[in-house]
Amino acid sequence: MTLELPNTSTPAKNQIRKALRQQRRSLSPHQQKHASMGLCRQLSLLPEFIFGQRIAAYIPNDGEIDPQPLLELAWRLGKQIYLPVLHPFSTGRLLFMAHHPHQVLAKNRFGIPEPLCDQDSHCPVWTLDLVLTPLVGFDENGNRMGMGGGFYDRTFAFLNDNSKPRKPRMIGVAHECQKVDTLPNERWDIMMNKIVTDKDIYSAR
Repeated sequence: MTLELPNTSTPAKNQIRKALRQQRRSLSPHQQKHASMGLCRQLSLLPEFIFGQRIAAYIPNDGEIDPQPLLELAWRLGKQIYLPVLHPFSTGRLLFMAHHPHQVLAKNRFGIPEPLCDQDSHCPVWTLDLVLTPLVGFDENGNRMGMGGGFYDRTFAFLNDNSKPRKPRMIGVAHECQKVDTLPNERWDIMMNKIVTDKDIYSAR
């Protein structure tokens, strides 16, 4: 079901974000698990996953859809997985650190588990093949609404340069119920190449 949107002013965006966060948090554990498996099936069919070796993912929080089944498949296939870490020196940006099965994680200031910041396991963002990007809401044009902190937009701002580098491919992931008719697009927003849910794949560009 597509959520109808109010006016796209800033207060309205906050209302949309609040409504969509509540919608995903209201999903039962069974619904979350079923959605997670559906997401894994959809993502495993993508050429970006099949041929990609360096894949950035995330630890779910606040009702976000869980990519863990895909990570387990990726490890079995010999792919490398990276998780976002709050940048220790550049405020509002992310680093990506290697993630391994049974790895000990520590909670950041938002309460989200992340690997320890280690220069030896750091992956430059432009060398990633695929970035699984969590989101609060999305539309079929590839517009993504995040939590409002702008971490992904700042970290991957180079993708908006005229050079248009091939990598990484940005794949937004969400529950199908997070789809909306349309979202406003700011000039600094990083567009998703595709949006993948537990039900469908939306090719934005």
